[in-house]
Amino acid sequence: MAARKATQNIKARATRGAGRLRGRGRVRATVHVALGERSYDVELGDDWLETIGRRAADKLGAERVAIVTVPSVARRYAPLLTKGLAARGAKVDRIVVPDGDATKNLKQLGLLYDRFLEHGMDRSSGVVTLGGGVAGDLGGFAAASFLRGIPFVQVPTTVLAMVDASIGGKTGVNLAQGKNLVGAFHQPKGVFLDMATLRSLPRRERAAGAAELIKHAAIWDASLFDWLEPRIEAFLDLDPKVVLPALERSCAIKGEVVERDEREGGLRKLLNFGHTLGHAIEKHARYRGILHGEAVAIGMVFAAQRSEELGFAPAGTRARLQAVLERAGLPTRVPNRPRSAYLSAIAVDKKKQGGKIHFVVLEGIGKSSTVALTPREILPAGWRA
Repeated sequence: MAARKATQNIKARATRGAGRLRGRGRVRATVHVALGERSYDVELGDDWLETIGRRAADKLGAERVAIVTVPSVARRYAPLLTKGLAARGAKVDRIVVPDGDATKNLKQLGLLYDRFLEHGMDRSSGVVTLGGGVAGDLGGFAAASFLRGIPFVQVPTTVLAMVDASIGGKTGVNLAQGKNLVGAFHQPKGVFLDMATLRSLPRRERAAGAAELIKHAAIWDASLFDWLEPRIEAFLDLDPKVVLPALERSCAIKGEVVERDEREGGLRKLLNFGHTLGHAIEKHARYRGILHGEAVAIGMVFAAQRSEELGFAPAGTRARLQAVLERAGLPTRVPNRPRSAYLSAIAVDKKKQGGKIHFVVLEGIGKSSTVALTPREILPAGWRA
């Protein structure tokens, strides 16, 4: 009975905002992110990249537009997007940056500024980020900082970017010492999801994105978690009856949190569940060989275990979370490195204040909070990977 009710709830939420628009090439669901004058919509559709280009041009109102993307996405999707932008009279420059999280650095940021200037961009110009989190974070930060800020639109093409990185205005780059240590809050003018782009992703990439989807359910919505548990394989198989409701609800969760805490003053910190150790894992891998979602999956299992050990979560919470992550094909075991290595990485976590980190713990599936802990309390003496 509970599982049936959860299914009905998710389906009902997924159809809100979809209205009468159905079928391929059209908006199928809309999530509104209410931030006053910075409000925008997240629009989900299927096979509608050319239409997205026209809508993006309308949102930007810019004569010159730079598309920031990565090689594989540029070849496959940039032409249709460019066609739509050009149909509205925009002069389009396509800027291709290397893929991979190691690209999010100050050198690449400087190269973007150079291209913007070469393209004759000014304060009336705009940016469209096309791709995953790398394009969104790097291109978004370039837009936030070029000439003290120009408008941009997000067109995410990965699950992870669709449900997480593209919503909320977080932009930034990495330093050698850690992830996303330089950045800005810069809300997009709109976010446009084309679910057809997910078909070109390897299953591993889909699974890495699903980690953030599972994260949203674990920290915020028990009914979504209940609904996902028997359907995670169907999501990875891109069953449309599962993909649309799952994406819509996950985007809505991210939007709800951002509306209540735009600049991560408190509540939004919950979205960092699994990221404390996850970022440390990525840093030691030098952002190569492990995907962000994979590192977060490991970090979530670790955080759930610590939640139980610290008395916040009931027994079995970690096991239930770990089971669904493993069914998605995600890693859940911490790479075998010395405790000291993880401690040094956690020590420069951007969420640290006064020597303590706002560590996200579960109080059960669907409910979470933060607790201020030192790195040594997060990784207690005797802890081993």
